[in-house]
Amino acid sequence: MAKPCLIYYSLFFSCILYGFLFLCQAAPESALVTQIPGFNGSFPSKHYAGYVSIDEVHRKNLYYYFVVSEGNPAKDPVVLWLNGGPGCSSFDGFVYEHGAFNFEAAQTKGGLPKLHLNPYSWSKVSNILYLDSPVGVGFSYSKNKSDYSIGDIKTASDSHAFLLKWFQLYPEFLSNPFYIAGESYAGVYVPTLAYEVVKGIDVGDKPILNFKGYLVGNGVTDEEFDGNALVPFAHGMGLISDNLYEEVTAACKGNYYNPLSAPCERQLAKVDKDVQDLNIYDILEPCYHEKDPKKVLDINIRLPSTFRKLGETDRPLAVRKRMFGRAWPLRAPVRDGIVPTWPQLLNIESVPCTDDEVATSWLNDASVRKAIHAEEASVVGSWELCTDKIIYDHDAGSMIKYHKNLTSRGFRALIFSGDHDMCVPYTGSQAWTRSIGYKIVDEWRPWFSNEQVAGFLQGYENNLTFLTIKGAGHTVPEYKPQEALDFYSRFLAGNPI
Repeated sequence: MAKPCLIYYSLFFSCILYGFLFLCQAAPESALVTQIPGFNGSFPSKHYAGYVSIDEVHRKNLYYYFVVSEGNPAKDPVVLWLNGGPGCSSFDGFVYEHGAFNFEAAQTKGGLPKLHLNPYSWSKVSNILYLDSPVGVGFSYSKNKSDYSIGDIKTASDSHAFLLKWFQLYPEFLSNPFYIAGESYAGVYVPTLAYEVVKGIDVGDKPILNFKGYLVGNGVTDEEFDGNALVPFAHGMGLISDNLYEEVTAACKGNYYNPLSAPCERQLAKVDKDVQDLNIYDILEPCYHEKDPKKVLDINIRLPSTFRKLGETDRPLAVRKRMFGRAWPLRAPVRDGIVPTWPQLLNIESVPCTDDEVATSWLNDASVRKAIHAEEASVVGSWELCTDKIIYDHDAGSMIKYHKNLTSRGFRALIFSGDHDMCVPYTGSQAWTRSIGYKIVDEWRPWFSNEQVAGFLQGYENNLTFLTIKGAGHTVPEYKPQEALDFYSRFLAGNPI
């Protein structure tokens, strides 16, 4: 066995010879973000951003933004955050949900938003890593456009390759507990990536990640459970009558996502009519009606009118009028095969019924891009909340088998759900978590935030927890930031929620 001093000198001279940053220094200073246009204060912790190349031949580059914990960076977990789509940038989460800043819209057209520290940032209790995935999304790009045709399995493989290289660049975080988190279509990204990480640990891929578990919010999971969730949700929320619920149940025999008879279709059409003018992402929010709606071309895909109109609020930074990239038409769950993005669905260039001006204006500003080490528009194009560049294939099937595999091996899982989301209703998530068949170890009960009931949870053996957030929509931290930070903090700390 080599003596410790010989190993040290060997590494030292290797660094000089080869310049391996991940052996010689901590987080690469070239990736340090020292200032951000729109923010005049001091960062409460260090920020890093840049690219990791996962394919030198194709020049495939995945972009990340990393916020070091404001607590104890050396001990706090590292959490990878993924937004869904497929095709949506994880700056969605950074700007609108749990990032380091709150954004105030510019007073003058063309001006930059003003940034203020977010009191409910998830970096209060964790090191958090935002990744634009898959390639072609956000600031991530490839010089070989064939890489933009991708699916679940390849996305997971690419993200795993990214993680291995990222932890080589930031080896001081390798011993920290590592978690993967995301929402919406990341209900697919998270468990498939977690599975790749665990496979890598099993075969000894270096570096070995200290993976502990994962979190999924309002996540796409299973065609049948997701597809059958809407009707019980609508009835439970008082959106359809008892009579209609009884009629549709009798006609469809519980099979709402794949109607097999004309009477079932007719009853489901009545359900659609009753809920079509609601805000699909939060039924409590008003529905936005565009003053000058854009013409939708004939594309042979039937969409309910609710997907033309979305909610607005009077909040200073409103919950956005988004429909794009978050889910699919009512009662049309994600199935195997190509998952179209909204521009592909509607065959138009602009995103209908959305108001993402704050993020779009900020991330397309040249000075902002320079500050956060993102490529110029000439290289990667304009930043879009959700892109239509990619062709995406849902090729991993149901996620239930992934959840069973991971939780049976002891990895911790928190499945959380805003209970007023009609896009991926909590009724589906509640049903599939129960279907796994684990013994209940924490019977259905309220959980509290700020001494108020914030939702309900049910805990199962093998560290699986299902949790609702009262009054929240599809993107939980956007609607209920304090409550989201509370359950997130307790879960990561291993404390009861």
